[in-house]
Amino acid sequence: MRLTNYTDYSLRVLIYLASKPSDELSNIKEIAEAYNISKNHLMKVTFELGKMNVIETIRGRNGGIRLAHLPDQINIGEIVRKTEEDFHLVECFDNEQNQCVISPVCGLKHALNKALQAYFAVLDQYTLADLVNNQNSLLAYFSLNSEKE
Repeated sequence: MRLTNYTDYSLRVLIYLASKPSDELSNIKEIAEAYNISKNHLMKVTFELGKMNVIETIRGRNGGIRLAHLPDQINIGEIVRKTEEDFHLVECFDNEQNQCVISPVCGLKHALNKALQAYFAVLDQYTLADLVNNQNSLLAYFSLNSEKE
């Protein structure tokens, strides 16, 4: 299974914000520079993360973004579920579009569904805090990448 860029960028934004001190605001420009990715993509991502109440956006001259919750309260499995469009690993997972003739008797869909559930069971064991337990290393990489600009 491959995550979309949207989910990847959502997780990267959260990792970036979680690596910073909780009272420090960040902005889209600095995150884009740290990861060397498009500001336009990040604008959509941060807007949606704000709508999900995962990040807080502060408007104004000294505004920016920060996590809306402590990192140990943000579950990675939940973020992936909310940011991915669908989990139709194969055609038969989509009841409306399914044209597979063996679908009623196929064992593959059951095996893939079990694998998908295991995938989420693993992701559900992790919080954002688990992903940033190497905070100093992350901050060093973000600084190095920003200095290249």
